Order: sequence, then C-alpha cells, then structure tokens
Amino acid sequence: MIPFKTVNDLIKKHSLLEKELSSGEIDKNSFAEKSKEYADLNEIIKIAKFYISFEKNKKEIQTILEDEDSDQDMIKMAEIELNKLETENEKNEKKLKLFLLPKDEADKKNAIIEIRAGTGGLEASLFASDLFKMYEKVSNKKKWSLELISISRSEAGGLKEIIASIKGNNIYSTLKYESGVHRVQRVPDTETQGRVHTSAATVAVLPEAEEVDLKINESDLRIDVFRAGGPGGQSVNTTDSAVRITHIPTGISVSQQDEKSQHKNKAKGMKVLRARLYELERSRIESVRSKDRKNKIGSGDRSERIRTYNFPQGRVTDHRINLTLHKLNEFLEGEVFDEMIEALTLQAQEESLNILNQ
Repeated sequence: MIPFKTVNDLIKKHSLLEKELSSGEIDKNSFAEKSKEYADLNEIIKIAKFYISFEKNKKEIQTILEDEDSDQDMIKMAEIELNKLETENEKNEKKLKLFLLPKDEADKKNAIIEIRAGTGGLEASLFASDLFKMYEKVSNKKKWSLELISISRSEAGGLKEIIASIKGNNIYSTLKYESGVHRVQRVPDTETQGRVHTSAATVAVLPEAEEVDLKINESDLRIDVFRAGGPGGQSVNTTDSAVRITHIPTGISVSQQDEKSQHKNKAKGMKVLRARLYELERSRIESVRSKDRKNKIGSGDRSERIRTYNFPQGRVTDHRINLTLHKLNEFLEGEVFDEMIEALTLQAQEESLNILNQ
C-alpha cells in the first residue's frame, strides 16, 4: 500500500504549481521547468484523488452492507459496487506506483543509434541495412528527425556500420530496448540450395548527451587527422578532413570522415563520443545500484541476443519477453513496432515494481 502522505504530497504539489503558474510572477526558466512538472502531475492527479477517497467510499458501501434495514437488492448492488471499487483501486495503486518509480533522466533525450553487421558476412550487412530501414520508417511514422552521422557500405550494397542521430519526443524511452544482438534467419539471394542461413547485426541505442550532461576535458582527448577514404577524385579524400578522436582515460575512439570539412567531422565525432561516455557512466552507476542489472530488460548488453527475425515462418520473436508476432513484414515496415515496444515497456515496469516491493 502506498502511504497516504506520499499521495497527498502529489496532490498538494499539483495545487501549488497551479497557483504559481497562474500568478504570472515566475521567471522564464522557472516557468518552463514548473510547467513540465505540472504537466507530468496532470497525468496522475485524478488517479491520486480517487486513491485517497477509496477508504471513505469503501466505508460508505460497507455501512449499507452492515445496515440491518438494507434489503437484498441494496446489498447485492452494494456488493457489486464494492467489488468494482476495489478492482479500480488496485489499478490506481499500480499506476501510482509506476508514476512514483525513479525516473530515467535519459528517457526524454534524443538518441544516437549505431548498427553494425555481425556474424554472417555479406548477408549480415544486408540485414543491418534492413534494420536501419526499419528504424527509418518508424522515425517517419512518428515524425522524428533522423540525421546520418557516418555510414560504411559493404560490397553487396548492405551496411557494415551506420550511425545516426534521431531527434523528437521521448526518443530514448522508445528505442532503448533495441540495444543488443538482432538475429535473422532467411535464405540469402546468393544461396543456390535454398538453405536457411542465420546472420546477425548489433544495435546500440545511446541517449544523446549535451555538454551540460558531461564535462569532457580537452586534455583527455587525442585528435588525429588523416585523409579520408572514398572514391578517387572527390575532395573528401584529397585533404586531411577525416578525424579520429580518442578519449585517453577510457580508450574510447571515434572516427568520422563523411564530411568534407574537418570541423564538421570533429563536431559529429564529438557527438558520438559524448553519447558513448555518457552511457558508460550511466551503466557504471546502474551496475553499482543493481546487482541483477543484466537480468533486466533494457540492460543495454550489446552481446545479448534479444530478437530473431525468421523469414520462412514470417515471425519476429523477442526473447526477453517471449513475445512472437507473426507479422514480420509489417514489423519491418514499422507498422507494428509499437506493439513490441509497449510489451517490453510493460514488462520492464513490472520488473521495477517487483524490485520496489521486495
């Protein structure tokens, strides 16, 4: 049971923010922050008030049940009403617990997505390309903005590696469960015997860090410039425009050569480096807090096989929640992507609630 004081504090906070925001006496910075907090509370305030009034409403119904003058029809109606009230209260309590769970500060951030071909040679690179196209379609449907940071193509026209930035509302909270190994089972175009091959690609989704989120000392960086590779005759490979940035304390290195400008390559490289360092620090803190981190959904373990795309059977299976959708083509088109994400989110919330209740 949630302490009434905790729920009452939410109601009081909502009321106080309402008065402050309507007073016209708040500066711009505080107004934006308080407006956001007020909007978040708005989502739960009605439920909080119902939860507080539950005991009072329950006693009123019990009075009817205990009244000797109550006839059978009144008692029957009261029993139905009490059952309905208790069921609703259980739902409200769960929603309040979810709301009161510690928030992941990164959930509302934009994201950096990195996709790399894994085992399976050229077929793996083609699958990496399919995955990127899927996230591209999801982004289009959700009106997100996707910007390429770097791309490396394979001989077969697939992708060895691609890194992109995705901007919009609640990007990281939606895509964070995509980190891990994605496996594909299908008959490659080059297969003459019709045999099903298994290939894989890794996906890493990192919250995009701002400079205020992470302080990087210039003295900790080694920046090397070199001539970018690419088709002969293009200016991209006739000047030292490519940049490799190495963060000396961690050894994390980022290379960027897609732009003709060394300055632009450095800026893009720093964006990726900042995201990787931010995620490294988040992972360190999380592993200290929770010994069972690797057992949780969304642990971000890139070596974990999270999903299988089986083309012969037309199914996609997420192994973390044992959910299979027999809608593979629709999934790759981004049409039922939310169905999978909602299931993963609910399971992750359940796990968090179980830990909270222990």
